[in-house]
Amino acid sequence: MLHRPRLPASAFLALLLFQSSPPVVAQDAPSGVSTPEDMAKDLAAVPCDDKDRLAAVRALYERAGATAPDITMDQHDNVENLVVTRKGASPETIVIGAHYDKTAEGCGAIDNWTGQVALTHLYRTLRDIPLKKTLVFVAFGREEKGLVGSKAMTRDLDTTEAAGTCAMINIDSLGLGPPQVADNMSSKKLARFAGELAKELEIPFAHASIRNANSDSSAFVAKKIPAVTIHGLNKDWSSILHSKHDQAAKVNPVSVYLGYRLALAMIVRLDASACDAYRQ
Repeated sequence: MLHRPRLPASAFLALLLFQSSPPVVAQDAPSGVSTPEDMAKDLAAVPCDDKDRLAAVRALYERAGATAPDITMDQHDNVENLVVTRKGASPETIVIGAHYDKTAEGCGAIDNWTGQVALTHLYRTLRDIPLKKTLVFVAFGREEKGLVGSKAMTRDLDTTEAAGTCAMINIDSLGLGPPQVADNMSSKKLARFAGELAKELEIPFAHASIRNANSDSSAFVAKKIPAVTIHGLNKDWSSILHSKHDQAAKVNPVSVYLGYRLALAMIVRLDASACDAYRQ
């Protein structure tokens, strides 16, 4: 059973934000913070058949401590999104998402099993920590077919629900390099905030748009919800993604870990911020 921290919530969250030197946090992390070694086990277990992905994502959440009532299927005519809700003191919401589908070639290890592993470790870390806002973790279906899952979710949000969705953090394709924000898929204020926080935490970071590409954050940006895509690609990404080369052996667990740490710190800071703090 996962040992949960005995620290008061406020002290634990401060450690999440301000612990120095994130790349070596495995040696001295507060209990509950994942390490690159923790992630490597899940990253190596990537299912290479698209039809096995959704069940494998559910299994990741179950290992992270989610129970059957925590996991729901958001079903639409042509897509299924797996949703895990971690209720906070307020109905104000932060959505943390990553797509689970893959293209026909390769194992989709970088794109986007890395996102699923990062999300479930975020859930594992925050599951028992008192938070102000409700966290909604979403495994989006059919992203590769035109953001079908995220568009279905945002289409169903009414005006009040959209106003109560404070931010969306999307993780798509970590594993090749340090965390970066895809500016062409992100809200300006939230992208700038990610960079400022990475600098504060001394995490390597860059702004790097992906030309002729899109991801699930774009569906939220279109709904005027602050959203950001964090990726971890390098100069070789175009020869790996959507090809037979997208295999577990290509994934650097430290890259995934750094993306997880940046997203974790963003969630903690967003939880303490006013819901409209990053709206345009």
